[in-house]
Amino acid sequence: MPQIAITNTFWEGVDRLDKPARARVHKAMGKFQQMSVHQLHSDKGLHLESVVSSRDPRMRTIRVDKGLRIVLLAPDDGSDLFVFVHVVSHDKAYSWAKRRLYTVNAVTRCLEVRDLTAMEQITPVFAQEAETAPRLLFAAWSDTVLRHLGIDDVTLRAARTITGRAQLDAFGALMPEDQFEALWLLAEGFDADDVYRDLVTARQVATVDESDAKQSELAAAAGRTRSRIALVTGPEELADTLAKPFAAWRVFLHPAQRRIAYRPGYAGPAQITGGPGTGKTVVALHRVKHLLSRSPDTRVLLTTYTSALARSLRAGLALLLDHDQALLNRVTVTTVDALARRTVLELHGNPDTVLGDKDERQRWQRLARRLQLPWSDAFLAQEYRHVLLAHDLRTPEEYAVCRRRGRGSALGQSQRERVWQAMTRFEDELARDRSCTWLQLCAQAARLLHDKPGEGPSYDHVVVDEAQDLHPAQWRLLRALVTEGPDDLFLTGDPHQRIYDARVSLRSLGISVTGRGARLRLSYRSTEEILRWSRALLDGEPVTDLTGDEPDSLSGYRSLLHGEQPVCEGHGTEAAEVDAVVRRVRDWVAAGVAPSEIAVCARFHTQTAWIGVRLAEAGLPVVRVKDGEPDDTAGVRLSSLHSLKGLEFRCVAVAGVTASAFPFQKAVTPAEVDPVQHSTDLANERCLLFVACTRAREALYVSYSGRPSTFLCEQSQCS
Repeated sequence: MPQIAITNTFWEGVDRLDKPARARVHKAMGKFQQMSVHQLHSDKGLHLESVVSSRDPRMRTIRVDKGLRIVLLAPDDGSDLFVFVHVVSHDKAYSWAKRRLYTVNAVTRCLEVRDLTAMEQITPVFAQEAETAPRLLFAAWSDTVLRHLGIDDVTLRAARTITGRAQLDAFGALMPEDQFEALWLLAEGFDADDVYRDLVTARQVATVDESDAKQSELAAAAGRTRSRIALVTGPEELADTLAKPFAAWRVFLHPAQRRIAYRPGYAGPAQITGGPGTGKTVVALHRVKHLLSRSPDTRVLLTTYTSALARSLRAGLALLLDHDQALLNRVTVTTVDALARRTVLELHGNPDTVLGDKDERQRWQRLARRLQLPWSDAFLAQEYRHVLLAHDLRTPEEYAVCRRRGRGSALGQSQRERVWQAMTRFEDELARDRSCTWLQLCAQAARLLHDKPGEGPSYDHVVVDEAQDLHPAQWRLLRALVTEGPDDLFLTGDPHQRIYDARVSLRSLGISVTGRGARLRLSYRSTEEILRWSRALLDGEPVTDLTGDEPDSLSGYRSLLHGEQPVCEGHGTEAAEVDAVVRRVRDWVAAGVAPSEIAVCARFHTQTAWIGVRLAEAGLPVVRVKDGEPDDTAGVRLSSLHSLKGLEFRCVAVAGVTASAFPFQKAVTPAEVDPVQHSTDLANERCLLFVACTRAREALYVSYSGRPSTFLCEQSQCS
């Protein structure tokens, strides 16, 4: 009976198929593993055959049906391990297999693949250009240094012809991904020693637990390449593997991710950052698994900003822990706000009624009119949120001397007295009505935990996902829930996805991550084309890191996946735009994308509602994204931009990207009121659009009617 190893490229191919085709692939794999090696060669159903003229003599294909074949590597050393590497249409399967060569890297000892034919075609062309080029991209590094990073002779010859980033990008989908990543990081300005530590050492550490020294070279290399290859030992394991949703395969870790998630211990709070799709959430889930393994009594809090994200975390953790209820019972998965409500309920009694955003805004408007204040309701609400609550101010004296960090409008002593009066009046009126804001509730919960030590909820470890969106009041609550010490807080987030105007200096709250930070740079979600297009929306916008103290950058952030360029189209009318979005969605469905793998979003509910009606008229099921929605509901997802946060889809359409929607005037403080807040609000607007676009894995369609957003035109992305 043959053994099976399954690569990530194989699962990516399966993911592109419709449900009936996936079922046929699963059936073929099950039949394959039930046969002896001798039967495989004689069975006319699977039709195992060599790929003529392949660069790798081990290349084989088997039949799934008339139009679909699986590409695999056959053993050439008497072993019984077959590596499933791709699944694609009949003609493309042979073309794909002929061009590629699988080898074992001499430094990392991992299995890797390259499009050898394409590399041999491109390298001589670039070499001619290199002869007259004023500089070569990798001239600063010797052959010895590059080989030390795992660059082999074939890739080295190509690297020596590269004159700039455009040529390096041309090799992106052709070179072995670890070798390309090493070259990419060098080109981004990273030190060779850092690249060796983050890439090569991580690979080597991940391969030291080999148990069978007698296994074949292919089997040994496949076993070492755990971030890209899964070994299946028997029919039961294969059946279990195929029964899992494709999302299960996204819990495999890159060595850099594994080193972070399974580090034996951190001396204190640790911070993990990275761009969209780099696996921050997966790392957080694995960290929870690791913490649970250290003691049978360990209690872990896994928390985030929104209920939808908490629901997603809960499902992902159950998958990772194989639905082991005993382990799951030791983890609390909830939002920070829900935890605040629970804490207040336990230590104080029924909490006050929480105001909605609209009610809170109306209260500030009435208060500003009643007190005849020269400031707008938005200014007062921001001052309350970013100064009083952020600094946990209790007295007018504290407010009088407080450094209003992040506020761009100076306030004299008399002005502060009037603003303080307005903020305390706001609190008094809420207290009278037994109402509060969510941030007030978080602040109250943190104070109760501080005043009643040993009471209320507490945890051994706290793991936070999407940390960039939490307010200082929420951080104080989290700090109070776990005793300071080793592995107390584990934080993951991306400052470039900060869309809720959360400003925080973690150090000032007693959370120091100095020396315990790591960055993830490789995206596993979107294609490089989508990432590059989306990054341009940020337009070099300065962003501070999760601590609020240092600048953050997406330098080195990239994807190994490639696909079509995003499409951005303008239309004369909104009706024409809606028709175009519907046509685009129908084209995706016709190409085999399930409706539930497509999202359509817009800034305003009226536009998504209109698109939803037109999709339904076109015979397509529609589901609105909202809390509590079951993940397996069939239908195209209709969503606001904010609700897409933390989700991903094969195809995404972002509609209504007009000058009036981005930036949205009501969401941006006028520069004359507060120039710093104005800049912050504009950055949040850019980040919101960036987040929506980076939800797309394979295809992105952006549209507008009338005047396009300046965010598009600044980068010449509008037609």
